[in-house]
Amino acid sequence: MAIIEVEDVARTFTVRRKVGRLKRERSEVRAVDGLSFEVAAGEMVGYIGPNGAGKSTTIKMLTGILVPSEGRLRVAGADPSRERVRLARRIGVVFGQRTTLWWDLPLRDSYELARRIYRIEDARYRRNLDRCIDLLELGPLLDVPVRQLSLGQRMRGDIAAALLHDPEVLYLDEPTIGLDVVSKNRVREFLAEINAESGTTVLLTTHDLTDIERLCSRVMVIDHGRVVYDGGLEGLHNVGGSERTLVVDLAAPEPDPISIPGARVVRMEGPRQWLAFPATDSAAPLVAAIAARYPLVDLSVKEPAIEDVIARMYGGGTTEGERSLEGSVAGA
Repeated sequence: MAIIEVEDVARTFTVRRKVGRLKRERSEVRAVDGLSFEVAAGEMVGYIGPNGAGKSTTIKMLTGILVPSEGRLRVAGADPSRERVRLARRIGVVFGQRTTLWWDLPLRDSYELARRIYRIEDARYRRNLDRCIDLLELGPLLDVPVRQLSLGQRMRGDIAAALLHDPEVLYLDEPTIGLDVVSKNRVREFLAEINAESGTTVLLTTHDLTDIERLCSRVMVIDHGRVVYDGGLEGLHNVGGSERTLVVDLAAPEPDPISIPGARVVRMEGPRQWLAFPATDSAAPLVAAIAARYPLVDLSVKEPAIEDVIARMYGGGTTEGERSLEGSVAGA
């Protein structure tokens, strides 16, 4: 059963541009254009795309902040813009760079205010708060004013605040931004547990592919206000022909690029070389082959950027950044 229904939705904004010294010209921009999709109850879906693709506009319409210019929206059976108050009790929202916490109050007081706003029963509030404190390690932060928290600490605080009232749907906009590797893993584990145990539906927007890989079985790509891909992450890589990068540090500079089947060198800089290989392939055989033939010191694997995946899908080839890297190899 679909808990989120989006049918032929469009959102148009009027933009005024200055023309000459006194005249202004009006034009319309369609941030979302004929958008349609459904999300089933309990799904964790990655909603990704380049900056300006329409992701935030979609989330704002689903929460009732914006009214669609055309089309039909339903979240948990409610029209978000017409039933905002009723729907607010059934959804949770975390906007990456914006906080729902009270800036000058300690984190504990922000949670207490949220309890009163959502009218959460004492037992349920205490159970949910204790769970969030434990899993997100918020104990030492409860008496710290929100304005004194780091971005990563505030993000964990915002995630907890969004879940205190047991929402059926959780919208997450860059939930791991500003977090170190350990904190990112903790947040991912927490979200996976919430989804598995409570059946919370999650719509996740992020530029970190690892978030999608760890959490989502389904990914939707939006570009120019339309869904251009809807399926598994592996299928996205296949459609876009995306590549990961193996960064290799050798004991000494090599005169020639590393020659390994299944990968190609796109950059050389002293003892360091960058090798591109298909994102759907495992890096293990490449690492083993390099270690057997070359004096290896260190290596790392870089995931493809969302923008590069989409650029490959609709740009018909290598990205501008890759062309410049390949040019540096040709001149090496």
